[in-house]
Amino acid sequence: MTAPDAPLDPARTALVLVDLMDRITALPLAPRSGDEVVATAKELAARARAAGATVVLVRVERPHVEVQPPGSDLVAGLAAEGDLTVVKRTIGGFHGTGLHELLSERGVTTLVFGGIATNLGVESTARAAADLGYELVFAEDAMAALTVDEHRAAVGLNFPRLGTVRPAPEVVFATAHGV
Repeated sequence: MTAPDAPLDPARTALVLVDLMDRITALPLAPRSGDEVVATAKELAARARAAGATVVLVRVERPHVEVQPPGSDLVAGLAAEGDLTVVKRTIGGFHGTGLHELLSERGVTTLVFGGIATNLGVESTARAAADLGYELVFAEDAMAALTVDEHRAAVGLNFPRLGTVRPAPEVVFATAHGV
């Protein structure tokens, strides 16, 4: 197990960003706006990529719907070449998506989470990840929920039982030259 404040090994770490899609980031969110979450997530993803970590973008599609609603694409500028995109049809990102297999093939053992909604897509995906044995880190300021109370309950009560909660600037990836 990695020490809570130790730099993360990029070869064994994936940043998992959940439901950062136009129709979701446009919702009234708390404690920060969708634009703020996206800006923090983009910065975190850039650092993860630069260190050589895997970046996974999870988006939802409504099941049994031929044409998805407007705004169902990932937000502009989030995806980069080499990122993995996973399409889910449930609340969490593991069920029926092959995400666990994709991560296992890459030797990933630690997941860093961000996305919307903190207490729904992010938490559901994180709980499944914990059940699968991943070490978890939650970038608190790269998330938002529909209410402050929902966000605080997930971040303050549930996530500390599953892993480590820290602000995005404190998510540090190790480099070949140390930190």
